[in-house]
Amino acid sequence: MLRKPFLAISLVVISFQAIAEMKPPVAPVAAKEFSEHGSKRVDNYYWLRQRDNPEVITYLEAENAYADEMLKHTAALQEKLYQEMKGRIKETDLSVPVRRDEFYYYTRTFEGKQYSVSCRKKGGLDAAEEVILDQNELAAGKSYFRLGGSEVSPNHQLLAYSTDTNGSEVYTLVVKDLATGKLLADEIPNTYYGTEWGNDNKTLFYTTLDAAKRPYKLWRHVLGTATAQDVCVHEEKDETFSVGVGKTRSRKFLLLTLHSTMTTEVRFLDADQPGGAFAVIQPRTKDLEYSVDHRDGSFYIVTNDSARNFRVMTAPIEHPGKENWKELISHRPSVKVEDVDLFARWLVVHERDQGLKKLYVRNLESGKDHYVDFNEAVYTYFAGGNEEFNTNMLRFTFSSMTTPPSVYDYNMETHSRELLKQEEVLGGFDASRYTSERIFAKAPDGTNVPMSLVYRKGMQRDGKNPTLLYGYGSYGAPMDPGFSSGRVSLLDRGFIYALAHIRGGGDIGRPWYEDGKLLKKKNTFTDFIACGEHLVAEKYTNPGRLAIMGGSAGGLLMGAVTNMRPDLFKAVVAQVPFVDVINTMLDASIPLTTLEYDEWGNPNDKAYYDYMLSYSPYDNVAKKPYPNLLIRAGLNDPRVAYWEPAKWCAKLRAMKTDDNLLLLKTNMGAGHGGASGRFDRLREVALDYAFILDRVGITE
Repeated sequence: MLRKPFLAISLVVISFQAIAEMKPPVAPVAAKEFSEHGSKRVDNYYWLRQRDNPEVITYLEAENAYADEMLKHTAALQEKLYQEMKGRIKETDLSVPVRRDEFYYYTRTFEGKQYSVSCRKKGGLDAAEEVILDQNELAAGKSYFRLGGSEVSPNHQLLAYSTDTNGSEVYTLVVKDLATGKLLADEIPNTYYGTEWGNDNKTLFYTTLDAAKRPYKLWRHVLGTATAQDVCVHEEKDETFSVGVGKTRSRKFLLLTLHSTMTTEVRFLDADQPGGAFAVIQPRTKDLEYSVDHRDGSFYIVTNDSARNFRVMTAPIEHPGKENWKELISHRPSVKVEDVDLFARWLVVHERDQGLKKLYVRNLESGKDHYVDFNEAVYTYFAGGNEEFNTNMLRFTFSSMTTPPSVYDYNMETHSRELLKQEEVLGGFDASRYTSERIFAKAPDGTNVPMSLVYRKGMQRDGKNPTLLYGYGSYGAPMDPGFSSGRVSLLDRGFIYALAHIRGGGDIGRPWYEDGKLLKKKNTFTDFIACGEHLVAEKYTNPGRLAIMGGSAGGLLMGAVTNMRPDLFKAVVAQVPFVDVINTMLDASIPLTTLEYDEWGNPNDKAYYDYMLSYSPYDNVAKKPYPNLLIRAGLNDPRVAYWEPAKWCAKLRAMKTDDNLLLLKTNMGAGHGGASGRFDRLREVALDYAFILDRVGITE
C-alpha cells in the first residue's frame, strides 16, 4: 500500500462571519490521494486529523458556534428537559451496601454534587460511616474527571485508584492509606483499566499502554519501591491482543487474560505468592475463547470449544489444559451461555434464550437446579455486588423498560428474594402509565428481527406517533431493554421508544453476532432499516416523525443507514460515530485498530477492503438529500477520533442537496463518553432530545 503526499493544500482561516449570517462553516478542501489494492482514493478532509493545527481547532469551534446558533430557539426547551430529567433523580441517595469480610461498602450522592462518594462501615450497618474516596474533591477545578477503577487491599487498609482528567482514558494510579487519608509515594502514570492486589497487601498489578493506547504490558509493583524497579510480568507483542488482570471470587488466584476479539489465553498465579510466575491454563488457539473462575481444586471454564453458543467445563488446577477439560453444562444451539458466577456451593449461569436473559442456578453439592422466575415479558437483569464466596445469597439488579432498577438478594437455597432497593424516580413518575412490548420486523433475507418498544398507555397506531429508534449491533454486545428515567421526557410527549435488536449484537446468541460482522456486516444495516420500515408499515409512526440514534459503532450504523435510506428518517443523532472506516482500519497507530481486525476485517486484504469501502459512511456520502443530522464528537476521544465525525460532517456539507439541519458538536474537553459529571451529562441528553423534538415538529 502506497500513501502519496498531499496533492494540494490551501487552508484558510474559517471566519465566524458565516455564523452571524446563519450559514454553516465550510471546511477547506485539501486533497490527499491514496493508492490501495491497485486503485486510487481521494480524501479531501484528511487534514482535519492535524490536531495541533490551529485551523483544525478553529473549524471545530466554528461548528460548535453554528450548532449553538441553529439550536438557540430550543434553549428554553433544552432547559425544561434538563430540569425534568434532573427532577426525577433523587440527588441525595446511597447505594445498597456490599459486604466484603467485616466491611460494608457503598456509595453516596449529594444534592448538587456531580460525583459519588465512596463509603464503608465496619462490623455492621449501624456502625460509624467512613468516607474512603470523595470524587467531588478529586474533580474540583477540573472540567473533566473520571475514576478508572478502585480496589481495596485484602486487609482493607489501602485503596488503589486511578483517575483521568481529560477523557483520553489514560489513567494515573495512586494508593491511599485509609487510616491516615494520605496518598503513598507510589504514583504510576499511563495505566489502563484493571488493577489487582496480591494477597500480601503490598504487591499491586497494573497494565500500561503502548503508543496506540493498547494495554500491552502487565507490571508488578511492590509498595514503597521506585516504579523504575517494577517488574514487567508480561509484554504482549501480538498487536491484535490486549492485556487484562483480575482475581477469582475465591480470592485464591490472580488471572492474567490475553485476548483478541475471537481468541483468549488465560494465565494464573497463586495470589498468596504474588512474586511468582503466571502459568498458562490453555495456550491461545485461533478462535478459541474461554474465561475462568475457581472453586475447590478446579477451574470452571466458559468456552466456545466445540460449542458455538458456549458451554461450561471444569479442569484440575494441576493440569488445566484443554485435554483435561470435562463438560459440566453442555452446549445448546438455541441458548447462549454468557457468563457464570461461581460460589463455594453454587454455580450461577447467565444464559440468553431467544433474546431474553435467564438465570440458572445449580447446587454443586446436591446437583439440584432451577431457574429464577422473572415476571415480565420484556426485561433485563445483571448480577453485581457479589463479593462473598461462601454464601447462599445472589445479588442482582432487575429492570425493564417500565420498571426502574431494583436490587434483590436472592436466596439460592430457599428460592426466596428480598427487594433491597428500587431506584426512586421523582417528579410524579408512575410506572402504570406506560407499557412495553416486543415485536418483529422481517429483514430482506427473511430473518425476524426483534424490537423492544415502550410508550404511554393509550397510544394509537395511526401512523402519527413521534418515534425514536435506537440501535448498536456490533461486538456481540446485546442491547437489553432496561429503564431510563430521562427517556420519560420523550414518552410523556407522545414518543414511542424502540430498541432494535439487530444482528452484529449478541441479543440472540453467538450466531446472531456472527451474522452481522466481517463480510456479513451489512446485515446490521439492513436489519435496522427493516425495523424502521416495519414501524411505518404497522402505523406506529411515519418517516416524517421517525428519529434514529446510535453511538460509536452504533454511530457507524447511523451513517450507513442514512446513506442507504435517507428518505426513511426525519432526524439522526450520531454520537461519536465510527464513520471513517477505511482510513481508521488502515492505520495501525490508531487505538483499537489492530484489536478489531476480527470484528471488521483487515483492509490490507482486498476482499475486506472492498467490502468495507462499500459501506463506510464517510466514503459513501453522495449528492442527494439527507435527514436532519446532529453529530457529536469528543476532542480527546481515544476510541473514535474526533476527526471521523468532523470529516463526515464536512463532506456531508459539501455533498448534500437539501436544506435540513447538519450540526456538529464537539466536546473540546472530553472523550468517548462525553461529559463526566452526572448533571453535565443530562445537559447533553437534553440537547439531543431538543433537537429530535424540534425536527419532528413537537414544540413547547
